[in-house]
Amino acid sequence: MPSKPGLWHQISVISGSTRTVAARADAARPACYAHGTGFRLSFPQKVLPMIFGIPYTELAWLSVALLGAGAVTGILAGVFGVGGGAVIVPVLYELFALIGVPEEPRMPLCVGTSLAIIIPTSIRSFNAHRAKGAVDMAVVKAWAVPVVIGVLAGSLIARYAPAELFKLVFVLVAGLSAIRLLFGRDSWRLGDTLPGAFVMRVYGLAIGVLSSLMGIGGGQLSNLILTFYGRPIHQAIATSSGLGVLIAIPGALGYIYAGWPKMAEYADVTALQMPLALGYVSLIGFVLFVPTSIWTAPLGARLAHALPKRKLEIAFGIFLTIVCLRFLSSLFGL
Repeated sequence: MPSKPGLWHQISVISGSTRTVAARADAARPACYAHGTGFRLSFPQKVLPMIFGIPYTELAWLSVALLGAGAVTGILAGVFGVGGGAVIVPVLYELFALIGVPEEPRMPLCVGTSLAIIIPTSIRSFNAHRAKGAVDMAVVKAWAVPVVIGVLAGSLIARYAPAELFKLVFVLVAGLSAIRLLFGRDSWRLGDTLPGAFVMRVYGLAIGVLSSLMGIGGGQLSNLILTFYGRPIHQAIATSSGLGVLIAIPGALGYIYAGWPKMAEYADVTALQMPLALGYVSLIGFVLFVPTSIWTAPLGARLAHALPKRKLEIAFGIFLTIVCLRFLSSLFGL
């Protein structure tokens, strides 16, 4: 006769969340099962050491990858004045896939985490550019209020938007920027001077909404606008770094709000639970990205001012093209 089944238990795996698992009360000893005329012993399977529901080895590889990506992010933040979001989002997208985050919450989780990471990175990048006197503070002040309003609106959209919307926005904006940088000419202009206050506010609102849906610090969009109005690429990059903090702080808070219900909806997804995440902001991603990105951001800023204008434009354009191709392949399931 088969042995009598033991009791089922509720065991706490992650702080703040409880999962139901098939754990027998008599699992500590082998169970006997009838098998023909004899018996077969079934021993409990070996369980790998885990922390926060993730095997130690997997968590170690994830940590190394996040630290390395953080270093690259800091350099790109300084070189391109983009806050690093254009590289943070695709890197996190791949890493979160490896640890089992479903497709639907994965992209907004990447975007929200990117915005949180951009906060310290942008501060460092902005200070480095401002020390060289390259930031146009008049533009930053003109865009401040409409950008913040746009970010809050984008965060509200993120609460209900499908994952495909985030990818489409990313591809469209980054694609336009890449075309302008790789194939544009100085004659491609909307004007020789920046427009009036009303148009600047509209631009600021659009930068806020789209940046919050892309998880970027506004660099791609503001670079595009400023260069179309005749601003040199170095000044455009430096000024764009000033928008990072205005976008990242309210954006990160908005994604915590937007993703809060998903923590309960995806209770079986470890990466969306405390202490690894707050809503759509991954705390482990934030903690591991920030140290190396802060350290390398000034290196990128020095590199940006050492590069000739055309080389900087080509490098930025190629980088954005690679990002676009990656998300297009994801949209078509490749």
